[in-house]
Amino acid sequence: MTHEQVRVPRLFTVRAMVFGVVLLMAFVLVYPTFSSYVRQQSALSELRAQVAAAQSRNDDLEADVKRWDDPAYVVAQARERLSFVLPGETPYRVVDPQTVPDATVTKGSAAADPDAGTTRPWYTTVWGSVRTAGELPVGTDTSGATKGTSGG
Repeated sequence: MTHEQVRVPRLFTVRAMVFGVVLLMAFVLVYPTFSSYVRQQSALSELRAQVAAAQSRNDDLEADVKRWDDPAYVVAQARERLSFVLPGETPYRVVDPQTVPDATVTKGSAAADPDAGTTRPWYTTVWGSVRTAGELPVGTDTSGATKGTSGG
């Protein structure tokens, strides 16, 4: 066997190196564009989902607005939200005794609230609460204990 008969294949021929360089250049040139395309497609699908959710919310809100055109719905909402009653009706308020503490009537509380036992508009109740809160001394909680003091 002569040296010419045994030919060792070269791993890196000139063609293979040129081909590798061309592939590397193609990757370097195409990758940023492809990456940008993938990010834009992801953002586009996110935005489409947001638009669909907003459209659904808009449809729900439009349906709510259309409900207010019905006089029966307006009356039902006034009864439920504002506790309004129609003329001639007697309003009753049922109170769960487990959630409301017993209210002991004292002579001072009856004199302070002359409308006790009558139905008043909601805003007078709110105003009464504001006045009562304004009369409390600063630095006390509802139990009458002074805040910020330690027991020892």
